[in-house]
This record gives sequence, structure tokens and C-alpha cells, in this order.
Amino acid sequence: MSGPVRVLLADDHAVMRAGFRMILESAGDIAVVGEASTGTEAVAAASDLRPDVICMDVQMPDMDGLEATRRIALDPDVEAAVVVVTTFDRDDYLFDALAAGASGFLLKNAGPEELINAVRVAAAGDALLAPEVTRRVIARFASTPGAKAQPGAPLPDRESTAGGRDVGAFPTSRRPAVLSAEVVGMDAAAGSPAVELTERETEVLQLVAQAMSNAEIAQRLYIGEATVKTHVSNVLQKLGARDRVAAVVYAHRHGLA
Repeated sequence: MSGPVRVLLADDHAVMRAGFRMILESAGDIAVVGEASTGTEAVAAASDLRPDVICMDVQMPDMDGLEATRRIALDPDVEAAVVVVTTFDRDDYLFDALAAGASGFLLKNAGPEELINAVRVAAAGDALLAPEVTRRVIARFASTPGAKAQPGAPLPDRESTAGGRDVGAFPTSRRPAVLSAEVVGMDAAAGSPAVELTERETEVLQLVAQAMSNAEIAQRLYIGEATVKTHVSNVLQKLGARDRVAAVVYAHRHGLA
């Protein structure tokens, strides 16, 4: 990507937007190109400004952030990655945000560096979930592979699915956060331990499952970032996985994470 990462801030609190702007623009490689105080404004600004990343609050007047995210994800002319940034650590917000097309989910109690990193990684296509929510996503995908989410169906309790909160994050993408392997883009082969990965591909998959971005994997393995992207692409193809979420599920199912 040439030039700074272009960011749109959508939050109904002006003080929060000002704080995010100050944090993000202090990074040097991020430019806040617009602000919105309602979901309707966010959808319009996304179309007009064409940002790379949108930091989206959930609870906003007029139209909430989840519906705004859904509309932005369905707009073929908008390629922005949406990172939902919310105060509320709730399963319904988490899974509804991912189902709406969000690239990531971050809590507002995250530190400045976490916010900056989330924007950078989202712009690169490797968005991260907040550490507090990761195990719940893994449990949602991996524990009941045959089940399919139904619209309006109740979500599991945080404690029953999470087993705790002190967990790491893993990359995700703009795919629905649902239960079945079919819907997350993992075909029958992905559920089979017979999938043959090379030693290097296995290493890359393990690091993907440890929340590492392509740049971090490249640094760990002493290889180029372009090479990492090739390995990730090969892993997804071999697993029949449409995205990194499905690959992480595979890694957890088969003891690679």
C-alpha cells in the first residue's frame, strides 16, 4: 500500500473520536480522513471517502454500527476493512459484527498500540480479534462443526464457551461468524487429518494460529513477506479453507495450535 492508511472513525462520542484520531495519527503512517457520528453517516462517508479501514462503534443513533457494517460490506464499490471498536464485551455484538462483514473486533479498553496495530493489520488484510474474545470464536467454530447458526438463535454464554478470558488473538477476515465448516468456507477435506502440508506450510499455519501477521511470520521464519503470503495461500487451498479463520479452526482441531 502506497501512502498512509486512510481511516474513517465512526463513533457517536466526539471525545472518543478525538482520542482515536490523536492516537492513530501519532503513528505517522495512518491518516484519519473522516469522522461519522451515526451509522448512516458512516455508510455515506465510506462511499464518499473510500477509506482503507473504518473504526466502527456499535451503539450509535439513527443506525447502529452493525447495520452500517453490513451495508458497507455489501457495497461493491467500498473495499474498506471494518474494525468494530466497542466498550461492550458481548457475544451478540461479536458474532453479529463478524456476520455483518467486520474484519475484526476490538474493545475500547485496548491500549493505543493495540489500536494502531489493529488498523495496520486490517489494512493489510489480516485483521485481529481482541484477545478477550478469541477463545469464544474458536469454540463457536470448532466445538460443534456440524451445527449451523440460525438467524436469531441464542448465543452460548461467554463462560460456557470461553472457559476464561485470558487468551490470545488470531487473524480473521470478512466472513460470517457462524458454526458450520461449510459456511466458514472449509470443505470436507479441511476437517480431515489427511491433508498433506509441507513442513514449512505447517510452521506457517502454526504461527497463523498464534495470531501472527504475515510480517511477523516472515520475521520469525527469516523469509520474505511475499513468501509467507504464498505459503498462506497454499495452506488455505490445501485445506479447502476460504479464509484464515477456517485455517485456525483446522489447526486447533488437529493439535497444531
